[in-house]
Amino acid sequence: MKKCEVLVVGAGPVGTTCASRLAALGLDVMIVECEATSTHDLRATTIHASTLEMLDEIDAAQPLIEIGLKAPVYQMRDRRSGEILAFDLGELADMTKFPFRLQCEQYNMARLLSDRLAALPNVDLRFNCRFVSSRESADGVIATLEDNGTLIEVEAKFVVGADGARSAVRKQLGTEFDGFTYEEKFVSMSTAYPIEKVITDLSYVNYISDPEEWLVLLKVPSVWRVLVPADGALSDEELISDANRDAVFRRIVGHGDVETTHRTIYKVHQRVAREFVSGRHAIIGDAAHLNNPLGGFGMNSGIHDGWNLADKLWQILRKDAGRAALDLFERQRQAVTRSVIQAQTIENMESMGMAEGAKLEAKRAKMRAIHEDPAARRQFLLRQALFASLQQEREIA
Repeated sequence: MKKCEVLVVGAGPVGTTCASRLAALGLDVMIVECEATSTHDLRATTIHASTLEMLDEIDAAQPLIEIGLKAPVYQMRDRRSGEILAFDLGELADMTKFPFRLQCEQYNMARLLSDRLAALPNVDLRFNCRFVSSRESADGVIATLEDNGTLIEVEAKFVVGADGARSAVRKQLGTEFDGFTYEEKFVSMSTAYPIEKVITDLSYVNYISDPEEWLVLLKVPSVWRVLVPADGALSDEELISDANRDAVFRRIVGHGDVETTHRTIYKVHQRVAREFVSGRHAIIGDAAHLNNPLGGFGMNSGIHDGWNLADKLWQILRKDAGRAALDLFERQRQAVTRSVIQAQTIENMESMGMAEGAKLEAKRAKMRAIHEDPAARRQFLLRQALFASLQQEREIA
């Protein structure tokens, strides 16, 4: 029977970062992924400064910076009035060596880290390997995996589920996934069309509010990503049709003859698992919590989960910290997820949503007040870059 200290399920950016941290701490790791390779997923593109600080500790920040786009300034724009509020992460240069958002597709991180993991002597990385089930033994976990069509058993001290929203590990835990799903769906389209030549004062990151159709424009090295709310009167097929593509781009650049490389729709969730830990199992990232993408918190907060958990598992396996370390992980990441990550993403959603009259002006006034007050602006930047959530985490005993 194959043995390891930690079995990580899922080789996306969250799983590979957690496994990399575990391996760097000297633990024996097995990481499995049901797909044949690291997924080519465009869903997450933003890496926050706080996350780059972590990646720098495993020598992964600079390679990603070299292929990504630095976005020190991002814009909150009003589509009707033309008002622009620019927030400059350079104001945080006194506390981070990465005072910017890095725009880089998440699969670049997953591929970089999985390639490195495959070369490490204390890591067993397996693709086409699916987590089936697990049972706890006296001093560990016996996991059943389907490895390229063959059932095998692996004995681990702990199992970490980083296997996404439909997590098989979460289902094994049997924990409830509390929260709600927005009625509104999002439509995401990617295009190499030079939108910046039409809207000439864009940053790489732009949140554009509008009572009728809010809009997010994010630049990554290869394309612009466009995110708009879905028209509830249209079917899913109509939402990703050429006709709807043309309608969306006519409102952005004035004409609809724009070629896209990717179109998708998805429901947006705000959900948190009641438990992140059960026995010798733990879940992180989308397996543990889901939130809307406005602000780029999903992947980043998942990486923060995995970083915290890796340190706790090291304390248990190398320093005999005992169960208290996992209990602390649960308290810290549950609190941060519910009071900061979920709350902030809901607030971001509300700030972009439909409003008219006094409510619309109240939104504008609130953002202006934050932008004009240096102390409030700094706190806003710290929240958006997830430094505030990490500070809260450290304060939880």
